[in-house]
Amino acid sequence: MTGLDETDLALLRILARDSAQSAGALGRRVGLSQPAAWRRIRRLEEAGFVTGRSLRLDPGALGLGVTVFLGVKLATKGRVSLEDFERAVCAIPEVRRVEHVLGLYDYRLRVVARDLADFERVLRRRIMTLPGIGNVEANVLLTEERFPGPL
Repeated sequence: MTGLDETDLALLRILARDSAQSAGALGRRVGLSQPAAWRRIRRLEEAGFVTGRSLRLDPGALGLGVTVFLGVKLATKGRVSLEDFERAVCAIPEVRRVEHVLGLYDYRLRVVARDLADFERVLRRRIMTLPGIGNVEANVLLTEERFPGPL
């Protein structure tokens, strides 16, 4: 698939808002039959425009009342491979997002916990024992005003 037409773009906009809709419902919204909408969605997936569909859970409702963003600077980049650090940090269930970034820190982590005491336990026992860990800066999330879209 080389380019996207208006119908493809309309399907992507609708899927970005609610990816759980059926092909029939999507087709009705853009003027296609259910099989035609299904084929288009399939082509968009095969071409890599759609890489998955996700479900957003409410951490607070699940008892995870604290979200902390950590800026992590590795102690010495030559001593531990980035892959070793990434593999170890991704194995921590409380770490919900790992981003390798440019700037003051090497990584930005999104960590969830039940409360601040639980976060302190995760920080001391899991994160600070990671291979190559150096400086860490924590920022506690107070409110989240906009949820990220698909892009």
